[in-house]
Parts: sequence; C-alpha cells; structure tokens
Amino acid sequence: MPKLLDSINNANDIKKIKTQDYCKLAEEIRNFLIQNISITGGHLASNLGVVELTMALHLFLGFPQDKLVWDVGHQAYTHKLLTGRKDLFSTLRQINGLSGFPKREESLCDSFDTGHSSTAISAALGLVKARDLSGENNKVVAVLGDGALTGGMAFEAINNAGRLKTNMIIVLNDNNMSISENVGGLANYLAKLRTSSRYTGFKENMENTLNQMPGVGKAIVGKLKRSKDAIKYFMLPSMFFEDMGLTYIGPIDGHDINQMMEAFEAAGRAKKAVVVHVLTQKGKGYYLAEKYPSRYHGVDPFDIVSGQPIRVDKTLSYTKVFSDALLRLALLNEKVVAITAAMPNGTGLSNFKKQLPDRFFDVGIAEEHAVTFAAGLAMGGYKPVVAIYSTFLQRAYDQILHDVCINNLPVIFAIDRAGISGRDGKTHQGTFDISFLSHMPNLLVMAPKNSNELKEMLAYSISYNGPVAIRYPKGEAYLGLSEYQAPIEYGKSELLVEGSDIVLLALGSMVKTGQEVAEALKLEGRNVSLVNVRFVSPIDKNMLEQLSFNHSMFVTLEENVKNGGYGQKVADYLFESKIQGIKLLNISLPDQFIEHGGVSELQKRFGLDAESILNRIKAEM
Repeated sequence: MPKLLDSINNANDIKKIKTQDYCKLAEEIRNFLIQNISITGGHLASNLGVVELTMALHLFLGFPQDKLVWDVGHQAYTHKLLTGRKDLFSTLRQINGLSGFPKREESLCDSFDTGHSSTAISAALGLVKARDLSGENNKVVAVLGDGALTGGMAFEAINNAGRLKTNMIIVLNDNNMSISENVGGLANYLAKLRTSSRYTGFKENMENTLNQMPGVGKAIVGKLKRSKDAIKYFMLPSMFFEDMGLTYIGPIDGHDINQMMEAFEAAGRAKKAVVVHVLTQKGKGYYLAEKYPSRYHGVDPFDIVSGQPIRVDKTLSYTKVFSDALLRLALLNEKVVAITAAMPNGTGLSNFKKQLPDRFFDVGIAEEHAVTFAAGLAMGGYKPVVAIYSTFLQRAYDQILHDVCINNLPVIFAIDRAGISGRDGKTHQGTFDISFLSHMPNLLVMAPKNSNELKEMLAYSISYNGPVAIRYPKGEAYLGLSEYQAPIEYGKSELLVEGSDIVLLALGSMVKTGQEVAEALKLEGRNVSLVNVRFVSPIDKNMLEQLSFNHSMFVTLEENVKNGGYGQKVADYLFESKIQGIKLLNISLPDQFIEHGGVSELQKRFGLDAESILNRIKAEM
C-alpha cells in the first residue's frame, strides 16, 4: 500500500490529503523522521513534537506566497518534508547536503535563515510591514517555542507588534522546554495559561447560568463581554498578551489538526497581531524522546530500539574538562559562581548546579542579560563564570564591551564551541569570537593548547582581577604536549620547540595541528620552531621580536576568520615595528560563513588540516 508521504513531492501537496488521513500522515512523518535521524543525527525531540502543528500550518498557508518564519529553526524538518525535500534527508547536516535549519538557498518556502532564538517575531513583523507597503495580502506567521520568550528580543518585538492594525499570526509552541527545562517568571506564567481550561469551563458555565436569568441575564453577559473579558482577568493573574495589544487564542491542543485549523482561520481574519497558543509534547511518538526530551533534543546516529548512540564517544571533551575544573575551583573559593543562558547541559554546568545550586544561575535564553547580570555579581565581589557557546556570545557584544570591559570587572567568559563546530552550520560556527573580542580594552583573550592548559587558564582567570575570555573547541580534548607546561603569565606565549628559519605560531586547537606540521617539516630537513600563542589579546610582542632575529617565515595558525584575527595582529606588529625580511603566512578561515559538515571535513576544505598547511608552507618557501 503506497504511503501518503510519497504523494507529497512539492509545496502545498498536503492539501490533496483527505481529512480522515491526517493522523496516518502524521504517523508516517514521525516514522520517517525517526528512521532518518537515527542514521544522520540531528534534532529529534523538537521535530517530533511539531508534526501536527506543521501540517496544520501547511494546510492553512499557501507556499511560497505566504511566509512562515521559524524561531531557531531546528524544528523545521517536517516543513522541509512538506516542501519537496524528502529525497534529500539522507544528506541531512552532511557536507554539501540538506541543512538542519531553514535556508533560503534550499527553497523559496524558507522565508528566513534562522538558527538563534527569539528572532522570529521581529523578522515576521518586518515581512508584515513589507507586505503592507507593497499592497499585497499574503499571510505571515511566526512560530516560536515558549523558551524563546525568555529572550528580550521577543518582548521587544511583541511590544512593537501590539500596535499593528493589520494581520499577523504568532504561534506559540508551548512544550515547557527549550533545550533544557525553561526557567523564570515567563515559564510560570505559561504554566498558568496551560491550566486555563478551568477558566474556559467557568466562563461557559457562568454565561449559561446568566442567560437563563429572565430579564437581566443576557444584558449582564453582554456587559461582561464589552468590558474586555472581565472574567478572564478575574480568573488569570495577568493577561500579558492582551495587555500588550495582541489578541490571544488558546491554549489549544497542538496535536489536533482540526482544532488548530479553526484557530488559524479565526486568527487570519483579525486586523491585528494574534497569538495562537498551542500545547505540544516534545518527542511525541518515540517513547524515549518523550521520556527524556533534553537528552534527545540533538542526537548523533542512534539505535532506534535501545536509543543508544551507534558510536559511543568515550573521549574526554573540553566541555567536561571545563566542568570538572570549575567545580573544583568553586569548592575552594566560595566567591566563584556560574551562569548559563538556558544551556546547563551543553555548557557542562549541570554538575555545578547539583553540587552548588545557590551559586548557579540559569537566566534563560538571554545572553545579554547573562553578561550584565555577571557584571553586577562581579561588582558585588564575586567571580562569575559565564559559560556560553561562541555563536551565542555574539548576541551580548555590547554588554561585554559596555558593562564588563569599561568597568574592568573580573567576569570570566568560558567560550565553548569556538572555531568550527560542525553540522549545525553557518548560524552555529564559532569563527568570529577572536575578531569581536580581541579589540576590546581590558579583556584578556586566551586559548588552551590541551586539557591541562584549560584547567590552568581557568585557575589563572579566577586569580586575575579583570575580565577574561577563554575559547575552546567542541569535542575531544587534546591530551598531548603535556610535558610542556610553562606557568601561565600575563600576555606570554609558550615556546614549545625552538628552531630557526620557520616559526609556527599556533593558537588553541591549532597547536596540535601545528605540532603535526612541525614534525613533517623536520622530516624534510627544515628547522622549525613551534609556539603555543596562548594569548590573543594582548599578543606577546617580546616573543615576536625575539623570533624575528633568526626566522625568515612566520606562519600563524588559528580557527577564526582572517579579518580581525591573530594573524592580522601579527601583521600589524611587523608593519608598525618596521621589521624587515619576514614573510608572513596567515593560515585562517576565509571571511565568510562556514556551512554545515563534519569538523575535520570542513577543516580540510578550508585548508586548516596538517597536509594543506604543509603544502601552503612549501609553496611559499
């Protein structure tokens, strides 16, 4: 018997499916997602939770004329299936394959490239205004999770959307989860809305009772309705969305397609912004993802029956090294506190939370707030460690500069996933942090060569009286070169191998690669020095001056874009110091966004692997 999913090969094909077959199609989509993600890896639980919601949106909208903006976008797999990309799912998140996020290059039905949270309402509001200015009448819908409402940008957009005199639909996908469990006052507010069925029943019973009262009943009901739904205000502590000028519909069952269709049709008739609040179950249809939604948020290839990863990673990660080192230091120093922006698991702070709950702070998806909150803690005499992925730290640029660095406060930024981070693609690569951090006055920027050095840098940072950023990559921690461990000194690099002629100036994750290149050059009879740069800001000018006396080629190695990187700082130093006779070879990433793929694949593509670097050096000799 042919599958319903096989009949959907283009956008809007779902409209040909019979109403009585919706449940069967939803089941087929879930089975397809589980089967394919078990092979490629990807975001599982979030996509399983929005199958019916996505189907209802595709039945309501007409693509590509209507615009659908996904917040973050990792939950858009069903959207991709329903817009003709089913046959590409075997390449999901693979190099040159299907992106795990909305991508306009893939389809006209992807209206906005996304990857970070709390942006959808702002983007959709812009599309609404563009539509109205152009005299068009297409629908615009933003879909965001409840976790996104912990981000300030979403509130800014809601404030602006409340003034609309034209239609816009905001779908609040409420599963009580972002990646980890949601925190804060907004989460508590939504919890009250989820139970508002008590309010609905109360309202209906009261209206029925009043309508039966002869003479006055109907008049009272009418008056209550004209008073902007006084019963709702009586039963619920605060009607946030209504107070902000938006119409609120819900909460409704996010797995009931017909109920959602009715809500979307009603919302589409309004001449203002409407919030449709749907309740979904993250991981629905796969019992392990339902039971452990955080664990199955993002997965590597796994066995469907057991749920276990096919390739068990038993290596020690930099995240684990940081996690253990920070907890040890915090147990010795009661002033050390830890801050995360809704990612205690991903940043390695879960154990800190268990051991020292009073000194752990999860602020929700609010990186800007996290940084200035840390500044306040530092001003109050504490040593806050802010653990954030490199790609998300970009969101707090102004707060780092204005609130931390101008005040010269001892805030420590533990920057995970620095450099190429892999399969989540251009919205998640950590390839800009050196450029946007190293020009900030007062901020030390460091990168460890191995696991031991990460521990030492963290200890040094806690003893240092000023702001510090430590960047380290995703994945396995390098254990080599442990025999070299000069003490961490302010602004000082570490000379690992002393030679002449060629010097490799390697930063962080590139020290391991630099060691491989140095050994290959040595086998070819070349005299090579290898330097562990350690500090990007300030750079070690004394070391560079000493090296210039007996080396004719400087090779800088970094996993960051070229513009604003360490290599450019070395070039500036050589130029400003009027040092002659030095050839500089800058090995870095091009000034572009890096697409998705395996880390080693991408390093090879962009010339950051040992073989490519060796060939470039030999070509310059």
